[in-house]
Amino acid sequence: MTVATLEVQDLFVRYGKSIVAVQGASIEVREGEIVSLLGQNGAGKSTILKSIAGIVAPLSGTIRYGETDLTGKGAPRIPAGIAYVPEDRGVFASLSVGENLRLGAISRRDRREIDADVESQLERFPILRKYWSRGASLLSGGEQQQLAIARALMIRPRLLLLDEPTLGLAPIIVDLIFEVVQQLNAEGVTILLVEQNAVRSIDVSDRSYVIQAPGRILGSGDARQLADNPEVVEYLGFSPLGGETERGK
Repeated sequence: MTVATLEVQDLFVRYGKSIVAVQGASIEVREGEIVSLLGQNGAGKSTILKSIAGIVAPLSGTIRYGETDLTGKGAPRIPAGIAYVPEDRGVFASLSVGENLRLGAISRRDRREIDADVESQLERFPILRKYWSRGASLLSGGEQQQLAIARALMIRPRLLLLDEPTLGLAPIIVDLIFEVVQQLNAEGVTILLVEQNAVRSIDVSDRSYVIQAPGRILGSGDARQLADNPEVVEYLGFSPLGGETERGK
């Protein structure tokens, strides 16, 4: 039986007194899956990720990771076993590539294994080796994204939260990021992915949740299940099994 590693139930999140960002969203990410959250800008996808990471406190609802209740933690800290790569990548511009990468292991004490993990990430992202001593502010957007993912992997996460990892990147880097997502999953990392590139996301994901503002789940499932949902097809503007709708043309 597949173990549920992450369960979000009836999540409500509000900014200020009146802006509802998430309204009753429930998602499940089972161990070993790639699950994507899809929807237009402002739908609430990133807010769900921030709530899981403890950056945004929910108004109500529950978030459980394994046996741990994450609801209401509020403090801006990521629970053990979870790594979060934000939309803005969060690299430290004043530090070098190498310094940024090693910061991902700041809570670890296994120096030899840290060194081995650094080498592993440099093999995964060769550009980071090339620019090891370069200031992170001098990297391109795609290079910064590779650094952000590599740094997150330094904590050896079981669950990786990726927020818009291909946003604004060149097609060749988009291909690289999706390849890395699949590689990591094959290595045993569970992934929750927020993405604007719905076609590619559905293709690599075991299941997807389609979210409509303000943070309502319009439909979920694999490509075939999404294609069988007329509301989802109309909202996306294409059928996940191929073909555009009138709205998507």
